[in-house]
Amino acid sequence: MKIAYTMAPGRGDTDLLLRGVASAMIVDGYAPAGTAQVNTECPGSGPCDMDVIVLPEGPVIRISQSLGAEARGCRLDPEALETAVGLVQARLPQSDCLIVNKFGKHEAGGRGFRPLIADALALDLPVLVGLNPLNAEAFHEFTGGCAEQLAPEQSVLAGWLRRSIREKSPVA
Repeated sequence: MKIAYTMAPGRGDTDLLLRGVASAMIVDGYAPAGTAQVNTECPGSGPCDMDVIVLPEGPVIRISQSLGAEARGCRLDPEALETAVGLVQARLPQSDCLIVNKFGKHEAGGRGFRPLIADALALDLPVLVGLNPLNAEAFHEFTGGCAEQLAPEQSVLAGWLRRSIREKSPVA
């Protein structure tokens, strides 16, 4: 089982980092499945808009709801998230690896990408996940403590994916 996670220190840093890793893998000829998050700041109108790019080539899906500048609480659009999950699931068998932008509240509750992470591991695909401290306990419980923590550096993450893909590939 090859599963790793990373946590970058700043707000939105993990999103940028994993988007860069996904792009590097695609440029190198790999076929990652999963999502990379793109945040668009909305000055004066509240928090950023959150979109995910379904890897490797799209579409882009808005996963945040506009609840107004004064709204508090979760802005995630669960229907949009599940749409992204369905698209990724369809691509998983033809993929080299799975990149999940975030093990978030939905995954901690057993929804979202959580079943797809298990499917990827069952297919012997390496899985790379973005994690934040709020959901770390649920993630470690889900993985049974088997996930490897990687430094939040693009070269480290992409290197781990490349090595993991090569290790699982049959030798001719």
